[in-house]
Amino acid sequence: MLLQDRVAIVTGGGRGIGRAIALRFAAEGARVLVTARTGSEVEAVAGEIKAAGGQAAFVAGDVSRTTDCRKIVDGAREAFGAVHILVNNAGIYGPVQPTEEISAEEWDEVMAVNLRGPFLLARLVLPEMYKQGSGAIINVVSIAAKAAFTMNGPYAASKAGLIGLTRTLAAEGGRKGVRVNAISPGPVPETKMSQALGAALANHFQMDPAAMLESLNKSILQGHPQTADEIAAAALFLASDQSSAITGQALNVDGGMAFS
Repeated sequence: MLLQDRVAIVTGGGRGIGRAIALRFAAEGARVLVTARTGSEVEAVAGEIKAAGGQAAFVAGDVSRTTDCRKIVDGAREAFGAVHILVNNAGIYGPVQPTEEISAEEWDEVMAVNLRGPFLLARLVLPEMYKQGSGAIINVVSIAAKAAFTMNGPYAASKAGLIGLTRTLAAEGGRKGVRVNAISPGPVPETKMSQALGAALANHFQMDPAAMLESLNKSILQGHPQTADEIAAAALFLASDQSSAITGQALNVDGGMAFS
């Protein structure tokens, strides 16, 4: 098993990509602390893991809050004794509007969840990782950070900022045994975020949602969007020793949409 005896925190783990990562990690031997804002969702995912013979715990928390981040990290340590892997997956899209129509409060909310949250959690787990001489942090970013799309200013900026934070943390942890990488997914239609975004864009441009999806697929080299399980497979690779020489990278898992 690739993650035998390691402890992983997976944020945004109640559904979609986070759930897929939590299940994949547990199947590979990790003890997983699943966290998200909705307690019923993370409790259900922890239950799935246990039913399959794995080890899991859950904490309901909002990563934009300092106190909740402390509760999340303490919860992992109390349940399993340590933290070896942190997956910063929790995120919100925010307003689907032109930049001039976005309020400062809406901007701040997206930044708080998507960029401040990973910072808060990283600063809590890094001292322990440095002390043990090993650790892996994976930040889930987006194609929005690498390509030009309309009406996603706060989201794109937050994810581009998270790529920058990824590289800084990789530089700081490189000689201390800690690897930090990012995953940049393309569209994942099965997630609630992608579904809500597609509906909002279709409404704004007065397009049929199916026609919009077909147009998007044409921009992907593989001709189809990704699945949550495909993103989870990439996360497993970056969390495991199979990627021991990889740090500071933003891995595109987008079917061929971005090339940097």
